Amino acid sequence: MSHSKSRERAEAAFNDVQSQFFARSSASQEIDHVAQARDAKTLRLREARLAHEKQLLTNMRLAQEATNNGSCP
Repeated sequence: MSHSKSRERAEAAFNDVQSQFFARSSASQEIDHVAQARDAKTLRLREARLAHEKQLLTNMRLAQEATNNGSCP
């Protein structure tokens, strides 16, 4: 069965559009993955910074209490 030239051109054009669609979809998924990885890393770094700041405050309070207790008669 032979296809007409116009049908062959239409199918070729459709295949081009379909290929572009899948390429964009793949690129979009990759961008989403990169954004999710970035957001997860930002969250881990924020949690680590907050834990570090909490530890510093605790250490400062303990040092202040030790200084206050040591200076009282």
